[in-house]
Amino acid sequence: MNEPAPRDADAVVSVRGLSKSYGGKLVLDSFDMDIQAGEVVGLIGANGAGKTTAVECIQGLRRQDAGTIRVFDLDPTREAQRVRSQIGSQLQDSGLPDRMRVSEAVALFAGPDATNPATLMEQFGIAHRARAPFAGLSGGERQRLFLVLALLNRPRLVILDELTQGLDPAARRGVWAAVEQLRQTGVTVLLVTHELSEAEALCDRVIAMRAGRVLDQGRPAELIDRHAGQAIIRFTLPASDDHAAAAALQQLNRMPEVQSVTRAGSTITVRGSRIVIAHVGAWLTARPDPIPTDLDVHIPDLESALLTLLTDPSGDTTDKTPADVATIGGAR
Repeated sequence: MNEPAPRDADAVVSVRGLSKSYGGKLVLDSFDMDIQAGEVVGLIGANGAGKTTAVECIQGLRRQDAGTIRVFDLDPTREAQRVRSQIGSQLQDSGLPDRMRVSEAVALFAGPDATNPATLMEQFGIAHRARAPFAGLSGGERQRLFLVLALLNRPRLVILDELTQGLDPAARRGVWAAVEQLRQTGVTVLLVTHELSEAEALCDRVIAMRAGRVLDQGRPAELIDRHAGQAIIRFTLPASDDHAAAAALQQLNRMPEVQSVTRAGSTITVRGSRIVIAHVGAWLTARPDPIPTDLDVHIPDLESALLTLLTDPSGDTTDKTPADVATIGGAR
């Protein structure tokens, strides 16, 4: 077994060799992670990857079987009160009594040094719902309320677990905007999500997990470049002689980052890195012919990268099942 990397003393969160089992099943297996101040870091992976268990251990809600966790250089188990006073969290199973009004929830959670609740409610767009009961809130309003509650007591670290699960696209975008506000204020955010477009949009860095281990980590664009495969551009050129078609293929092949160009009848397929999309677009625009109406572009994304990682036979597949690959996200 590899030795854990040295702990980063400057990290807001530093985890080394974290292991946790439930009923004999290993959920976290020598898990390492660092989060720097002001970062938005996403945990992504399949069902059962250990994402939620990791954040519960970081908050001191669960005791690890092995390994070390430091949050603001504190032990979240032995110094739980000091750690929790600096963390705001919205967990996957968050809820409130149906009849509790928004203003009552805010008053209940506000500590002596809380941010002005009215200002925070206005900032996150729920001030006009102050007298509404929790049961009367939409999904997006509930999530914005949970953000307000997580931020009330001026936390230095905010942990968000499946923040936008079940929301419609408009509500999801509204919650994304709220998380972006956190970034702008310098709050450190740990985001657990199975919405990979969310991770791409919000995270400075993502950590891909499987069976309690880190598969890879980096900026979303870095994981896409390493694991998501090729961009594919297909289009039909106007009927032309073989000489003109050969010239077009030659021009496309000379473009930077192009890996292959094929022709089937009048249909051209170009494969390469994402940069190729810009080059081919510029080439088509500069031609005297109209831009092809059947132009089709496949852009590699974070979901493609994660699927590649989850099905990579070189990784540890001991606890992986077909359902794990099919369902990206979920509890624990």
